[in-house]
Amino acid sequence: MSDSVILSAPLEPNLNHKSTAFGGSISTLGILAAWSLVHLRLLDQGLTCEVVIQSNEMDYDRPITGPFTAASSLADPTAWPAFIKTLVRRRLARIEVHSELIFEEAVVGRLSGRFVALLQKP
Repeated sequence: MSDSVILSAPLEPNLNHKSTAFGGSISTLGILAAWSLVHLRLLDQGLTCEVVIQSNEMDYDRPITGPFTAASSLADPTAWPAFIKTLVRRRLARIEVHSELIFEEAVVGRLSGRFVALLQKP
């Protein structure tokens, strides 16, 4: 089971008017890495779910002027078993996932997101 998903994005298609990475692109990469982690972990456990984001918060520490990555992880890895138990019992569960945005080997932003999994009928 994956502990992290790492995604990368080039700068050029994500430029803003200041020639740095557009905040929306940075946030989107963080959300996609976090969503992918939940989705892949559920698939690893044989669970078919719809995963949606409920809420998120993004902090931007410094401008990004080149290719950047997002690395996701569960906010609390010990919460996963309870998340799965709730999902199986109620067919719906929520979990918090974090993504670190990395540029030139430094963390330049952080995303915290709450994701909802809806168990699909077999």
